[in-house]
Amino acid sequence: MKNLICLVLAFLFLASCASKTINTEKKRRIAVATQRVGEEYYNSGQYTAALRNLLDAYKTLPDDPRLNNSLGLVYLAKDRPDLAETHFKKALNLKPDSTRAKNNLGAAYLKQKKWDLAIRCFKEISGNLLYATPETPLANLGWAYFHQKMYKTAKIYFEKSLEIRPDFLIAIHGLASIYIETGYYPHAIKFLHHALGKKPGSCHSSCGSGKSLYSIKRL
Repeated sequence: MKNLICLVLAFLFLASCASKTINTEKKRRIAVATQRVGEEYYNSGQYTAALRNLLDAYKTLPDDPRLNNSLGLVYLAKDRPDLAETHFKKALNLKPDSTRAKNNLGAAYLKQKKWDLAIRCFKEISGNLLYATPETPLANLGWAYFHQKMYKTAKIYFEKSLEIRPDFLIAIHGLASIYIETGYYPHAIKFLHHALGKKPGSCHSSCGSGKSLYSIKRL
């Protein structure tokens, strides 16, 4: 009788553990789906809805590097670079080789005028030969130096970015800004006519859209 009671108790314990495992897995699947919905809201520019869904998913998946990166992007979009910085750092702690999160952290530093920290991030990425879009950190380096009024150095990085991608508006805007800041107005006009003439309306759609001046890695 005693052995039978022990077997019953053992069975109930195992059943309870299995139930908890199933419930945990179900919660995780729901959280992942909620995260994907939040990311779709972000991509469509609905940042409040994105934040609501991502924070809901975060309750279950606080240590997911992709989710932390996504939360950082939403906080950047909602003009809270301080909170964005926190989540990009966490994403990097969880996945140190994430060049995407490293670039985004640099963008958060730029928003907070932490120029030297931003430069450190972008230089680490720009030296990575496996990085798919090297024009991005190069242009961001240009903006970091631009804000420090180091125009010659900024110009070098904007030009390097444009060598890789001649139609990259972030770098085009940066180089034109240098010409304007240094008083070379005819150069700025000529350069913009040449660069933007290939893509009519691109300056209006990008420069006047209210989006971040710096280049971030999307979801």
